[in-house]
Amino acid sequence: MKKTLITMGDPAGVGPEISLKAVESDPKLLNSTVIVGSLGILKYYKELLKSPSPFNVIENMADFKEGHVNIIDVLDLDFDKIKIGEVSPIAGNAAYQYLEKAIGLSMAKEAGPVVTGPLNKEALHLGGHNYDGHTEIFATLTKTPKYTMMLWSEIMSVVHVSTHCSLRDACDRVKKERVLDVIHLGYQALKNLGVEEPKLAVAGLNPHSGENGIFGSEDIEEITPAIEAAKAEGINVEGPVPPDTVFLKASKGKYDLVVAMYHDQGHIPMKMLAFDSGVNTTLGLPIIRTSVDHGTAFDIAGKGIAREESMLWALKLGTRFAEHIE
Repeated sequence: MKKTLITMGDPAGVGPEISLKAVESDPKLLNSTVIVGSLGILKYYKELLKSPSPFNVIENMADFKEGHVNIIDVLDLDFDKIKIGEVSPIAGNAAYQYLEKAIGLSMAKEAGPVVTGPLNKEALHLGGHNYDGHTEIFATLTKTPKYTMMLWSEIMSVVHVSTHCSLRDACDRVKKERVLDVIHLGYQALKNLGVEEPKLAVAGLNPHSGENGIFGSEDIEEITPAIEAAKAEGINVEGPVPPDTVFLKASKGKYDLVVAMYHDQGHIPMKMLAFDSGVNTTLGLPIIRTSVDHGTAFDIAGKGIAREESMLWALKLGTRFAEHIE
C-alpha cells in the first residue's frame, strides 16, 4: 500500500504537534506515513516532546526509511518567522503549500491517502488563498465538480448538502439535484468502506420537516423528490426525517448515514457525540482525503498538551478507504 501523507496544517496551531505524536504512537504508522510540512517547525516539537525517533528528510518516496519520522520539507520555516498561537499570513500560506504538495503527490499516484491537520481560515485568506477551507482546496486542485464533506465516526456519520456559507444561503442551496448528488456520494462512500447494504436518512430542512408545508416548502418541493429519485435507483433511504430526531435515531443504529442540509445541522450532533473520534473526509475526489475534526486550537498550541486521537482516527479511516478501494 502506498504511503499516507499527513499535512501538518497551520504551523502556528496544534497540527505539527499532533502529527508527530500520531506518527510516533505506533510502529506501523511510523513505517507507513510521511509528514508534509516544515522541518524547522517539527524540530521544535521534537525537542518539546522529546521525540525518540530520528528524522529523515526525503525528496521522494524512494528515500523513505522505516523507523524514522519521514518528512517532506516543503517550506523553510521556523518560529523565528511566525509566532505560536497567532494568526499569520506566512503560516496561512505555508498550510496551503503543504496541501498543494501532498495533493500533487497523491494525484500522481506516488502516495496514497492525504490526512490533513487543521488550518486557520483567516490565516489562509491573509496568505492569499481565498478558500472556505480544506474541502474547497481539494476540490479545486483535483478539478472535482461534485463533492461533499462527510463527518464519520463509529457512533454516527453525516454528509452535508452545504457547509461553509451563511444560513440564509444554505437554505437557498437545498435543491433536488444537490440533495440527490449528496445521497449518491454518501451511499458510495459507505460502500467503499465495506458497508454492504447502507441505510440512509435525509434530514428535513425546516422544523418537523416543514409539517406538510406549514413551516416551509423546501422539504416538499426539493428534498422529497430527491429521496424518491434515490429510492427508484434502489438506494435504501428515508426522509425527510425531522431534524430534531434523525440524529438520535442514527446514533442508536437505525441509519448508517444522515444527509444534513447545512453545516451546523450536521456538525453539532457529531461534535457532541464524537469530538475526539470524529473524522472529516471529502467525498467525490479522485484521491482519499481525511482530516481531524477540530481546529488549530491556538490557545494550547506549543504547550505539548494537544491530543492526537482525532488524527489517529483520521489515519485509520484513510487506511480503511484505501484497503477497500485498492
